[in-house]
Amino acid sequence: MGKGKRMAGWSLVLLLVFSLALPGVSVAEGTMPPSGDKQVDVGRNGMVVTATEEASRVGAHVLRKGGNAVDAAVAIQFALQVSEPMMSGIGGGGFMMVYEKRRDRVTIIDSRERAPAGATPDMFLDENGRIIPFAVRSTHGNAVGVPGTLMGLDTALKRWGTRPMAELIQPSIRMADRGVRVNRVLAQAIQDHQEKLSRTPAKDVFLPDGEPLQEGDRLVQKDLAKTFRTIQWYGPSVFYRGKIGAKIADTVQEYGGTMTRADLARYRLTIDEPVRGSFQGYEIVTMPPPSSGGITALQILTMLEDQHIGQYDVRSPEKYHLFAEASRLAYADRGTYIGDPAFVTVPQRGMLHPDYLRERSALIDREQANPHVEPGDPWAYQGGSATGEATRQEDDRPGGETTHFTVADRWGNLVSYTTTIEQLFGTGIMVPGTGILLNNELTDFDARPGGPNEVQPGKRPMSSMTPTIVFQGGNPVMTVGSPGGPTIIASVAQTILNVLEYDMALKDAIEEPRIYTNAYPNIRWEPGIPDDVRADLEARGHRFEAAPRDIGNVNAIWIDPATGLYHGAADSTREGVAIGIGGKRPRR
Repeated sequence: MGKGKRMAGWSLVLLLVFSLALPGVSVAEGTMPPSGDKQVDVGRNGMVVTATEEASRVGAHVLRKGGNAVDAAVAIQFALQVSEPMMSGIGGGGFMMVYEKRRDRVTIIDSRERAPAGATPDMFLDENGRIIPFAVRSTHGNAVGVPGTLMGLDTALKRWGTRPMAELIQPSIRMADRGVRVNRVLAQAIQDHQEKLSRTPAKDVFLPDGEPLQEGDRLVQKDLAKTFRTIQWYGPSVFYRGKIGAKIADTVQEYGGTMTRADLARYRLTIDEPVRGSFQGYEIVTMPPPSSGGITALQILTMLEDQHIGQYDVRSPEKYHLFAEASRLAYADRGTYIGDPAFVTVPQRGMLHPDYLRERSALIDREQANPHVEPGDPWAYQGGSATGEATRQEDDRPGGETTHFTVADRWGNLVSYTTTIEQLFGTGIMVPGTGILLNNELTDFDARPGGPNEVQPGKRPMSSMTPTIVFQGGNPVMTVGSPGGPTIIASVAQTILNVLEYDMALKDAIEEPRIYTNAYPNIRWEPGIPDDVRADLEARGHRFEAAPRDIGNVNAIWIDPATGLYHGAADSTREGVAIGIGGKRPRR
């Protein structure tokens, strides 16, 4: 991948206006919702899989015009802020995993939000020491972390990009200015979050004339278009050290938070190495702390391999039982040991040590659910000693949402990127005159002080985001990731399990009904799990939620080792679209 180029001036703008309209269909004019056949595709020279058709078309256009995977990913992120504004944007943060084919190297751009200097460990407690209810603390200015997404995009372009940000942001300016079609997912999100949106300038965008936008309506974001134009001209510095940053800090303070302009100017991301593990002879390359996703997913998969889960049918009670038990053991470790490694020592080596995981796996009773799951002692395998005990938390947090997308280019470079503003629409706080929705990412910290994930100034909250790339014989064969708060880990692990253990085609692996459980006895489940299987599991001590509901939204690419073709698949839980470059759609 090459170095990013810098261009400015009227000549650039004229070039963009005349050259960047998307071929065939104008994204700014909106598109029809995707039918099922748009959720899978095959490409020889590239692949894009995102949660909206508009974003997928933008990314595919970049690839067709000679851009690489990182160029496309940057353009996609801006496009998702326009077409899927409740999930991500420059008011939030994320984790971008990049595979460079030429150097055979995986690198992570960690643009996770940070707590401002004024944050305190007890800021989510009331005057009586009780935890402030989530609905209140998640919409307060104290919930807003210093955003990192824009710096992450800029950093990725400088390291690997071949196109300037000013060019890659242009399609999203047009979409925001002219409007995009409201799809069913966005319409439902607006309907469900009217109260939160009505308290901020967001109401003028999503609740015009006091009524929520409906499916098929046009979402116009003039202020966001102006913000993107400002970034196009002045670059990310205007966000972190200029007038946009000043507006962000002032707005957070108006809503009771402590963020200052200095917090934005001080923001720094990290460039990290991934965590690695193995499953069925494949190498799993995934997220390190402050994300808990990689370690926890690897723990689950390793324990399932030890239990020889593949001997059981994919929809058997035995399979679901083993997955639930392994999940609860891994999540117990997750809540006890994982935090920002710049602030706490995470026993990562011990948590992934084969002997430790065999010890944990031995706790699984194949016949009954374990009602007394406790964290293990990975320090015994770390070569050190524990630095403290976690404080038991009252978990009142609903599952967050975000977005995951993935890109492959003609040169073999890959991007697996999960990006977020945490809850749907984040805090609901929109910075006046900018169209920027602010995250509520700091609610990912533990509300009660103590333990590795307590609030501290400058600290990153523990995440569950799990962008992952799978290798076989040193070559990448799969990218995968999902939104869904703590359920992300379960979605990624089950998709990997379905492909590598059960030999499913990628789309089938994504659509296979998933479960999620992080503690005894409750299980969240998707439609399709047979009644008799659930009855069997109830008899083993598990308890299913009364009704099924969607878990995650997996977007993934399979790279055929024999042909080199990219097979992309999007999850039907949203209106995702896969677009292959230089290939033909598969026959149905």
